[in-house]
Amino acid sequence: MKKTDNKNNALQWRSFDLHLHTPASDDFQQPETTYLDILQRAEARSLDIIAFTDHNSVAGYKQMLDHLDQLEFLEKSNRLLKEEKAELMEYRRLLKKILVLPGFEFTATLGFHILAIFPPSKPLMEIEHLLLSMNVPVEALGSGITNAGATVDVLTAYRLINQAGGLVIAAHANSSNGVAMKGLGFGGQTRIAFTQDPNLHALEVTDLDIHSSKSTAAFFNGTKPEYPRRMHCIQGSDSHRLTADPVKKKNLGVGDRPTEALLSDVSFDALMELFQSMDFSRTRPRRMKEEPAFDFIQAAREQGPNIVQDFHESCAIKGGKEYAILADICAFANTNGGTLYIGIPSDPQKPVVGIPNPSQSLQQLEKDINTRISPPLQCSLTLSDYQGKKILKIIVPESNDPPCALDDYKIYVRNENETSLAVRDEIVRLVLRQRENLPVKIEPPAPVAEAEAYPAVPAQVELDSDPRTGVEIVSVEERKGLKYYQLRDLRNGNIIRNVTRSSARKLWHHAISRYEEIMSKNEEESKKAVWHGNRTIIRKTFAGKMPVYELAEKKDGKTRYFFGVTQDGISSAWKDIVGEED
Repeated sequence: MKKTDNKNNALQWRSFDLHLHTPASDDFQQPETTYLDILQRAEARSLDIIAFTDHNSVAGYKQMLDHLDQLEFLEKSNRLLKEEKAELMEYRRLLKKILVLPGFEFTATLGFHILAIFPPSKPLMEIEHLLLSMNVPVEALGSGITNAGATVDVLTAYRLINQAGGLVIAAHANSSNGVAMKGLGFGGQTRIAFTQDPNLHALEVTDLDIHSSKSTAAFFNGTKPEYPRRMHCIQGSDSHRLTADPVKKKNLGVGDRPTEALLSDVSFDALMELFQSMDFSRTRPRRMKEEPAFDFIQAAREQGPNIVQDFHESCAIKGGKEYAILADICAFANTNGGTLYIGIPSDPQKPVVGIPNPSQSLQQLEKDINTRISPPLQCSLTLSDYQGKKILKIIVPESNDPPCALDDYKIYVRNENETSLAVRDEIVRLVLRQRENLPVKIEPPAPVAEAEAYPAVPAQVELDSDPRTGVEIVSVEERKGLKYYQLRDLRNGNIIRNVTRSSARKLWHHAISRYEEIMSKNEEESKKAVWHGNRTIIRKTFAGKMPVYELAEKKDGKTRYFFGVTQDGISSAWKDIVGEED
């Protein structure tokens, strides 16, 4: 159990820009810029950490160190000119204030860009050896060229950089040369592999400050069925000049698009710990002083309860409030992990309640998590001040040893925004999950011609056209006057058998009720619907602001029915029909 609060932890908001080019990149737009200019600009932008990430090269960082070595050699030999002494003193002052990390922006096969960032202690010869091992030509190591020829594929680059001890960040992932850019000509499995790979630490995005359900960070928040791993998202300037271009506004300068993060100190290790953590509220786009700071909790409230987050106004034992929290913790652990906010109503319009006796409440919850949930679960409990109230945030990891049980035998799972007791089929799959989810070792092909150097992804069939959230009524069987339904969980494709109206959880009960209603009308509702080929919307309702769909599809002479389909589950085949953007 990890417990922290604002009084005893050392986390502070620090600013960083991990995507800066220098004159060592061949497309740098202000070649007269010096490395001291870059450091001074970083100080003016109040940056604590920066990284030099020239194209396929660590030459910029190396040139700065070589220049410093030359100045210090002159100092030792008493040959420093007055202006050189002032320059050296300024370097030393700034390097005490700003952490400068070595790195590079790697161009993988087919043009995808990847940031690799290392600690200052990493020998530059080892970084250059890594670049050579990824097929960057020797002559390119000092030239900072964007196109380094036929290098290695994306997944191989992730793995090699991670194995070398580097931070692996997908550069401008949602934009040009990004692994998640719109219009990517590869199939869904490739996009999933490129953004969910365990060797990838974070995504750099260009829309982090856009508060929208359509933003890249919102897409990779763990709610999408095909993208269950929640990704850390940051932003960086990708500056190819010292200051922003006054004409071409998109050409940013040093520190023009920085990220803020809660870090224990200004160090590479602190950054690595951040990106390896499950606390996604520790990063935010840095705003200018006149702009309000990004409110992560308010953004979470506006998203509402979902498969990876929920809210509780109280953690009182009386009335079962604490039990509901423990059930959620158990359910998150058995599903994708998640975050709970205690002392906050889920309705973003309602005032924050806060927790009375916060330290006592934290200790009680910590004790009950340790004693009532098995096997042991390493949750993180954090007390924070929010809108003048004390609230508690609980980060729950996905269990490595499922199923987790509450009070020895109650096994809960998370279905969208609902926590429910697991049924037999779900318990069986939890028991088998560890074996079924063992990673398959994928050996990438040897580098060949660029057109053939296709990214090494699992040889799987492309994602089918079915919705990806909600349930499908598969079949119904009557035994002794009682109807037993077979349902399919559209998020994971699992079949749940022997479900009755009385035993069904909320979504299942709704699906069964609506199915029986449709059948009792001889599919009247289905016939009235406007069909688009073999697909139609039967009904559209709203859960708060979120649309929820009932869909039907004619296939193989039968009509299939899907209930409780949310926006996250609208597959490409249904987007035009329901009017959702890809």
